[in-house]
Amino acid sequence: MDAVAFAGVMGAIVGSFLNVVAYRLPRRQSLVAPASQCPACGTPVKPYDNIPILSFLLLRGRCRRCAAKISSRYPIVEALTGALCAGAVVAHDSAAGIALSIALILVVAPAALIDLEHRIIPNRLTALGAVLALALGLALDPSGEPRRLIAAAAAGGFLLLAALAYPGGMGMGDVKLAGVMGLFLGRAVAPAILIALLAGVVVGAVVIARRGVGAGRKTAVPFGPFLALGAVVATFVGQDIVNAYVHHFL
Repeated sequence: MDAVAFAGVMGAIVGSFLNVVAYRLPRRQSLVAPASQCPACGTPVKPYDNIPILSFLLLRGRCRRCAAKISSRYPIVEALTGALCAGAVVAHDSAAGIALSIALILVVAPAALIDLEHRIIPNRLTALGAVLALALGLALDPSGEPRRLIAAAAAGGFLLLAALAYPGGMGMGDVKLAGVMGLFLGRAVAPAILIALLAGVVVGAVVIARRGVGAGRKTAVPFGPFLALGAVVATFVGQDIVNAYVHHFL
């Protein structure tokens, strides 16, 4: 099995665990015990019914015991995580680039899911992301660590100012996640933040157009998923965007 296929398979397997993280972490439940179980009837999921993507298809999206519907979010997260991890191997040549990219994907995916459902980004998740970024960066690309630290401070500081200026539109979880993204992306965090802001503006405009100005402005839209989107895009083309900007404008 080549590196791309291996990354895709492992990404799907880890994506299955990320679904567990997204469900249990905000509820302050253990991530390792008990084993996965049906949310409807509580029956433990057998190992052969817990194969990423495939089990969902074979079971036709329903629990084997009670036939309760299983959310399609689970195979979507597994497939998307696998595809993104495989893509990271294709997009990067260095071990540091591959490792930092895959690790970032595995951090922002549950952050986005949790923020969508609970409007929070747990400190334990961003803290783990920061430690992982520092460990990988120092081990695989120590010379680039000062740039990544500066990028983290700049990204976190920028969103901190935004959070202080507009406390209703952004939380400290977003600020911390932006800083963690800087530890992974370095200078490429700049286009990541820009993409997140643009995506947020577009979605906000759509909400206002559908619900009206008054109701639209009162609608809470979590910013974490937009940061995750920016992080994923920057993982693949962020440095290219930075290089193009430097070449044409500086």
